[in-house]
Amino acid sequence: MDFEVKLPVIPEQQFLITDYGAVMGGKVSNTQAFARAITAAEEAGGGTVVIPAGIWLTGPIELKSNINLHAERGAIVLFDKNAEEYPVFLADYEGQPRIRTVSPIHAREAENIAITGAGIFDGNGQLWRPLKEMKVTKKQWEECLKKSPYTVPSREGGIWVPTESIYQGYQAGEPDVTAPDALEKAAPYYDYYRPVMVSLVKCDRVLIEGVTLQNSPAWNVHPLFCTNMTIRSAVIRNPYYAQNGDGLDLESCQKVHIHDVQFDVGDDAICMKSGKNEIARRIPVPTEDVYIHDCVVYHGHGGFVVGSEMSRGVRRVTVENCTFVGTDCGLRFKTAMGRGGVVEDIDIDGIYMMDIPGEGIIFTMGYVLTSMDKKDEHALDSINPEDIPEFKNVRIKNIYCRGAKQAIKIEGLKQMPVHDITIEDSYFLAEKGYSEVYAENIVLKNVTIEEGTV
Repeated sequence: MDFEVKLPVIPEQQFLITDYGAVMGGKVSNTQAFARAITAAEEAGGGTVVIPAGIWLTGPIELKSNINLHAERGAIVLFDKNAEEYPVFLADYEGQPRIRTVSPIHAREAENIAITGAGIFDGNGQLWRPLKEMKVTKKQWEECLKKSPYTVPSREGGIWVPTESIYQGYQAGEPDVTAPDALEKAAPYYDYYRPVMVSLVKCDRVLIEGVTLQNSPAWNVHPLFCTNMTIRSAVIRNPYYAQNGDGLDLESCQKVHIHDVQFDVGDDAICMKSGKNEIARRIPVPTEDVYIHDCVVYHGHGGFVVGSEMSRGVRRVTVENCTFVGTDCGLRFKTAMGRGGVVEDIDIDGIYMMDIPGEGIIFTMGYVLTSMDKKDEHALDSINPEDIPEFKNVRIKNIYCRGAKQAIKIEGLKQMPVHDITIEDSYFLAEKGYSEVYAENIVLKNVTIEEGTV
């Protein structure tokens, strides 16, 4: 790692939540007790807000500068759900201005903040998330229908929703976010606009260490425009069927160190993002200088992922010594026409994966079909060059994959092939070997691909 990631510096004084009225047991809301403890710490110049063993029910927690939120072993922080404590506001989600509710843990423009300990933060995501019928067993689906009768159709079967207000939100659709009454229109359906669990925006010197972050309403951890961020020795988990249940979505962040973290999630696990489409490119802040190592991914749509939102660029990322077990795809690079942005200077060394249902390595530039994708691919002059994404200068070595549907798949665009990719000193056992379309200067050196099943 040739860059320095600064850790937060937080005063040693402690503030026990029970001294500020917190009641253990999971029945009484402790929203105000958490707020009082954090305010006291803030007014004292900072410190550690201590959550002792027990079950602590609460609404959203706002972190302030110079504060460590510390959950001791045996502590479970369970986030309640109600319209009063989760107002809608205009946020940035999936790289676009979107209406969301307040996140269970959130901070904006804070510095020297931490979430640490051996405890658990549970987002109560089952109270928020829709559920696709295709992802669960018949018995699970029937149990959901006993809890709520509301479903909406989709191309892949039904989608169950836990409340009538979410169902009504589906019917109403998301209003134009630029309209002055957008939030007023959205408010009755607040839980349709489910939040990410940990939202950190424009924060500096951030540490997440030791804790388990689980069961998020949407994405689990979403740092946006953050610098000097460390995530280590933590567990990030969601049910395998969790809709949009990503583990970590690192978006337009710089100087990041992630290591010794376990992921078991319902969507992409370790994901690099940087905004979506032209609107994101107005703010030229790439994700860069990221070092990831010694992590384990179990279930997830991808182990290490770049995209599909990558419009501000992703560069100078190193991934080493990670293990993927049963992850849908191993190394997953995805984008689409319209995104723009450049992914470059990615170094991956030492990935051990097994039982991969999809591809061990995939580069795809046709991830999402948009109206722009339907244009004549030969009519380059009709496309704004800035809308064309690019994957280049990716170096991959020492990959061992035991069992996948396909070893390596590369799908570029006619207007911009995937190019300058090197894969070396690697072994794949997969049902299908290597394929490429619109790819240039792809070098495979000392790569063995054995076609077959485990």
